[in-house]
Amino acid sequence: MATSSGKSLRLQSAAGRSIAALIRYVERTSRKVYEPADLTERMLAEHPAIFAFWHGQFMMVSTLNAHGAQVAAMVARHGDAELIGSALDRLGVTLIRGAGAGGRRKDRGGAQALRAAMRALEDGYSICMTADVPPGPARRVGEGVITLARLSGRPIIPLAVASSRFLALDTWSRMTINLPHSVLASVGGEPVHVPRDASPEMLESLRAGLEQSLKQATRRAYELAGADVNRATPLSALDADAPAAAPGTRLKIYRALTRTLQPIVPAWLAYRARRGKEDRQRRDERYGIASAARPTGQLVWLHAASVGETNAALPLINSLSEARADLSFLLTTGTLTSANLAAARIGPRGIHQFVPLDSPRYAQRFLDHWRPDAALFIESEIWPNLIIETAKRSIPIGLVNARMSHRSFKRWRRSRGMSAPLFSRLSLVLAQNERLARMFSLLGARNVRVSGNLKIDSPPPPVNALELERLSGAVGNRPLLLAASTHPGEDEVIAAAHKIIAAQHPELLTIIVPRHPERGASVAEMLKAEGLASSRRSLGALPDTADDVYIADTIGELGTFYALSRLALIGGSLVRHGGQNPIEAVRHTCAVLTGPHVHNFTDSYAALRAKAGVREVKDAESLAATAIELFNDRQAIERMNAGAKEALDALSGALDLSTQAILGMLPKPDELRRAS
Repeated sequence: MATSSGKSLRLQSAAGRSIAALIRYVERTSRKVYEPADLTERMLAEHPAIFAFWHGQFMMVSTLNAHGAQVAAMVARHGDAELIGSALDRLGVTLIRGAGAGGRRKDRGGAQALRAAMRALEDGYSICMTADVPPGPARRVGEGVITLARLSGRPIIPLAVASSRFLALDTWSRMTINLPHSVLASVGGEPVHVPRDASPEMLESLRAGLEQSLKQATRRAYELAGADVNRATPLSALDADAPAAAPGTRLKIYRALTRTLQPIVPAWLAYRARRGKEDRQRRDERYGIASAARPTGQLVWLHAASVGETNAALPLINSLSEARADLSFLLTTGTLTSANLAAARIGPRGIHQFVPLDSPRYAQRFLDHWRPDAALFIESEIWPNLIIETAKRSIPIGLVNARMSHRSFKRWRRSRGMSAPLFSRLSLVLAQNERLARMFSLLGARNVRVSGNLKIDSPPPPVNALELERLSGAVGNRPLLLAASTHPGEDEVIAAAHKIIAAQHPELLTIIVPRHPERGASVAEMLKAEGLASSRRSLGALPDTADDVYIADTIGELGTFYALSRLALIGGSLVRHGGQNPIEAVRHTCAVLTGPHVHNFTDSYAALRAKAGVREVKDAESLAATAIELFNDRQAIERMNAGAKEALDALSGALDLSTQAILGMLPKPDELRRAS
């Protein structure tokens, strides 16, 4: 072990010497340009100061210490940083170990490094530090450099150094290796002073100003060096008018493969139709052949995969309609259940179509007919051909209510030739939280904002008052346990829990609402095998006194069943699906139970937990025990509902933010009149 450690240190030392030698060689063989011309003198005049630069653009910054002033650099604690630290040590730079967490939970020694930097400034050292923090977003100034300036009273000097010859590595910050025999351009911005008593608003203004100054300095340095700044800029930080990334090999293969597979599509759609998953009468829409005329005026196209995404899209359509009376809407979905939901709720200015399959020819045909003025994909709908063909027509593309699982992120991250060309073509990404925003930025999306979750602001699922009255009459005073939007593997757990609860509450009626209504028959067969009597709503039955379980295998009635019940287990959470939306139950004052798997709605469940507005169960036994406890304590249910309402109030606001951001993508009516 000691031998291995010693060998590693020797390799690290050798690598550090090599990097330091390269830096000296680049400096020695390059023609230097400074802006302003007396940059190094100005830096000395502000000493001790805080020199800020972008991560990935720091290789040659140490060469600006022309007057031999005392300098310390903040260096993170990881393998790559050890090499950088070793090189800086040989260049006469004192090291301060640690870096900001960049939104991560892991302690990277940031607080300790901040204290060390404060002491170094007091001792007469200038501090060198990157303004943006791993893992991103790149080229966004973090709080660390502003905090250091506020506490120390020392100015921040924005710096950028660029060379005409360089290598740009495929890292989150586009790490740049400067090469010898270059033009080496160094640019400094005006000092930024941060008052110790600055308000939060002033701190944000100074942070944004420093960010702009660093971007300007970087652009100017590459201009003076005669180099392309876009080559050294992370995709997520490119200007909106910068070219999108070119398709890589995998994307080219995908596009070719989807063309090649077109001849077998009719047989595949026929197979799906036989299984009840396609509308035979509207099959042409899947080929991009429209079944309706394009409305006149501006048309906003929204694509939602299924019911959940459609529930997020419909309130957005209503909000945009209220803001702009001249807009029409095209909503595409991919499932029969979402098509039925859209038809019932889209309104007079909306048209529903099935989304074309993701083939270049089908996408072209679809877009040639509809000619949308903007395209909005809901949540995680990334279809390569649709995005490429839409971008070709200069139609702005937004990803709204954007989310992505960590597994999907890693998969996209491994395939840069696939992800970068797609995400860099998005004009706007409205992410549900900061963590997701960082993910989309790292994948190459440029204009990424945090909007919150649209499903929080969605109106509750509608209630059919007549059916609610009929159901209430059939149920009477029986205790109810609703299992909403269940997935395969959960119904068996619910059946087992029913048996346990019924031992204490023999009048119990459990209502199962399958996420996919076509599972109703198989759920009924399972219940029969378990010795439980059931009836199915799709067959016209109402709950009978002899029924243990009522299967609500219909479309669009979940709101009615939430209104009927006081306690609901939200499905998709006892299996590794990731949960369904709990807010629909909360809006109907229905107390929420959930399983442990809720990664699709992390923020919602975190807020509910913080206010004691949800109870977690993991199996039949814990579900039964919790239900029995709540059946016996009505006040506990009332406390849960009160906490859930507090959580809901705190989470709201995504609809207004999203509406305003999307309106910014569209030409205004007066601009259209001038253009005509």
